[in-house]
Amino acid sequence: MAQSTRRSFLGAAAGAGLVSLGDLPFLSKLDPVSAQDAKVDSKFVQLRPEIEPLVRLIEDTSRAKLLEVVANRIRDGLSYQEVLAALFLAGVRNVQPRPSVGFKFHAVLVVHSAHLASLAAPDSERWLPIFWALDEFKSSQARDVQEGNWTMPSVDASAVPAAEKTRSVFVDAMTRWDESLADGAAAGLARHAGAGETLELFSRFAARDFRSIGHKAIFLANSWRTLQVIGWQHSEPILRSLAYALLNHNGEPNPAESDLAADRPGRENAILAKTIRTGWQKGKVDSKATKQLLATFRTGSPSDASQAVVEILNAGVSPQSVYDALHTGAGELLMRQPGIVGLHAVTTTNAIRFLFGASGTDETRRLLLLQNAAFLPMFREAMRSRGRIGDGAVDQLEAAALRGSQAEQIEAIFADVSGNRAGAAQKVLGFLNDKQDAKVLINSARRLIFRKGTGSHDYKFSSAVLEDFYKVSPAWRNQFLATSVFNLKGTGHKENPLVARTRAALNS
Repeated sequence: MAQSTRRSFLGAAAGAGLVSLGDLPFLSKLDPVSAQDAKVDSKFVQLRPEIEPLVRLIEDTSRAKLLEVVANRIRDGLSYQEVLAALFLAGVRNVQPRPSVGFKFHAVLVVHSAHLASLAAPDSERWLPIFWALDEFKSSQARDVQEGNWTMPSVDASAVPAAEKTRSVFVDAMTRWDESLADGAAAGLARHAGAGETLELFSRFAARDFRSIGHKAIFLANSWRTLQVIGWQHSEPILRSLAYALLNHNGEPNPAESDLAADRPGRENAILAKTIRTGWQKGKVDSKATKQLLATFRTGSPSDASQAVVEILNAGVSPQSVYDALHTGAGELLMRQPGIVGLHAVTTTNAIRFLFGASGTDETRRLLLLQNAAFLPMFREAMRSRGRIGDGAVDQLEAAALRGSQAEQIEAIFADVSGNRAGAAQKVLGFLNDKQDAKVLINSARRLIFRKGTGSHDYKFSSAVLEDFYKVSPAWRNQFLATSVFNLKGTGHKENPLVARTRAALNS
């Protein structure tokens, strides 16, 4: 979306076949306001001069006024790309990915998900996810202030390696969990390496440990995708934040010098990955193999899951069948215990699947696949500490028959989402098995997120699962999408108060 303008953004194609659940025409009523420039303390990271004033505007404007101020700037010619870039950079500079790469840091993690939601929205609603993300940033910024008011410092110029040493220094720093060395090396990658090579290097470390329930991989996937929209020229502070986040180890001893449970699967899989057959990326799609993996994910250990993947690949099965099991297995965890851990099994699998597809190195792809498999039993055990895990199985989900027009069937599904999620899942499966248009269902789900979503997980989860529907094989994608209702919004959920606030502000 290079040099995207408000007009070209709003003129992009609206979602096809969308069931109308209400329009938001007030978003077009925007008033102009004058520009504001600001300077930054030299001890803090300096952003590019063309984006710094807008970032400072977002940082310094109160939460009560920010949406109105940004809306006025849009009316005055501010582009979508500029808003997205400034929002992301404001989060990276002002929100610390500690003590965990989650919690308040979701203001950063959710930006690309909000962008995906905007791309899929009808014209009248396309700015709403971004306005929501702006408000989310202000909430996280306030929490960061309460926790110590962290701001990303300027990079130590003497710590930035020479171009020919940057890659080796980065790998060494990340391997040794050396934060200061990694910070300079990350800045060096932004200055001396290309986007693809940088993604490859970071991908080696984004899924090596099971900390922050998958947020490290999510941060890498979403930040790299956001950079493809806003431009690589903004990469340096983002890569520095990424390196800092990936090296978070919860105050535990240095993982490079310890044998901690969160790191053990990564070490085992680095060895196990070498036993996968040559030519493993080609094979047959086999639903029987997918079912076998699902059974392993339900009861096996992380080691069992990784070993089962290797055996299936070495038997000539396609990695597509492995990912069918990973996606549906993650959805099954959410179905068995709706909540924060299960939904992160889904969003983490989404992130690792993206990194797997974007990676060009066989070694990295092997490790990502095995780590994703090991993570599902780890998610399962993390869920166990939160209470009972249900007995539902995604491959035994029964379809329910629906009556009436397509619109009536969708209304029935989303009515159940608000009060009978198990029934809604059966209805979704019946709707899709009847060869109804999945896009209509997906777009309706997105519109309800725009209107009723209240947290970052609503956007992160919905963007991930609705994207992955098309990555799952036809034999499994209907079951996968059916599990999504355990964390979607229904027609009976309350309206997001931000919608009413935005309506009042933009109609004034």
